[in-house]
Amino acid sequence: MNPLRRTELLATAAATVTVVLWASAFVSIRSAGAAYSPGALALGRLLSGALALGAICLIRREGLPPRSAWRGIAISGVLWFGFYMVVLNWGEQQVDAGTAALVVNIGPILIALLGARLLGDAMPPRLLAGMAVSFAGAVTVGLSMSGEGGSSVLGVVLCLLAAIAYAGGVVAQKPALGSASPLQVTTFGCLTGAVLCLPFAGQLASEAADAPLSASLNMVYLGVFPTALAFTTWAYALARTTASRMGATTYAVPALVVLMSWLFLGEVPGLLTLAGGVLCLAGVAVSRSRTRRGAAAPVATPEPRPEKASDSA
Repeated sequence: MNPLRRTELLATAAATVTVVLWASAFVSIRSAGAAYSPGALALGRLLSGALALGAICLIRREGLPPRSAWRGIAISGVLWFGFYMVVLNWGEQQVDAGTAALVVNIGPILIALLGARLLGDAMPPRLLAGMAVSFAGAVTVGLSMSGEGGSSVLGVVLCLLAAIAYAGGVVAQKPALGSASPLQVTTFGCLTGAVLCLPFAGQLASEAADAPLSASLNMVYLGVFPTALAFTTWAYALARTTASRMGATTYAVPALVVLMSWLFLGEVPGLLTLAGGVLCLAGVAVSRSRTRRGAAAPVATPEPRPEKASDSA
């Protein structure tokens, strides 16, 4: 198999694992979030993830990341693993699902803008068009699944801060992957976030004593799979493509949430919800379509080949 094609397929598989596990997190958060406060849930999730990642690092004998990677790891750990998880948990308690979908899903758009400004990422028309379609689908899904919950200025601000932190964390993580492995970047980013959330240790201990077993198990699941595994596969894929294209890929999450809620919670989606899910997936397909065509083109030209490989998905 052509090396470029193999790299593309592996990165696509890693990105698929990420979005599936991140979508599953929404189902688990419903149980864990009912028993744990935002900070305690974030700390429990990060501690579970750090333990799993630490064990894998010991087995694989992964050393410390290079000094050149620490800045990006620290920034992404503070913004994405720490601040984002606490603020998002808090914000989603203050606003309805539609408002949260509208505000939080500007994250991939911010990633594209920051990536173009700070990383020199290209912004081809297909990427922009796909993101626009997916964003419309994400908002449609959120609005159609909203209940009678209300919105508050605080909740909107918190969701906006979460989107900004998410975008900043992704853009900071990208350069670190140039010198450190995806496992190193994820492990030490998760540890950084856990340290940032240590002030919630008292709440976690108190709430864990009264929480039902199902809520605690869901918190551990969030740490091991949507955090430890999914963030590692995310880093693997991000190292092999641009931040902008990876951000666009996450628009598949709302569509998968609809499907999982249908399968596991018995929540039958309405026509508007299904239409929004289809828009999300269609937008992702459009945003990534250029990558498939562009990956094979430079094979015949030796010099630009490594550069194109880094841009493939």
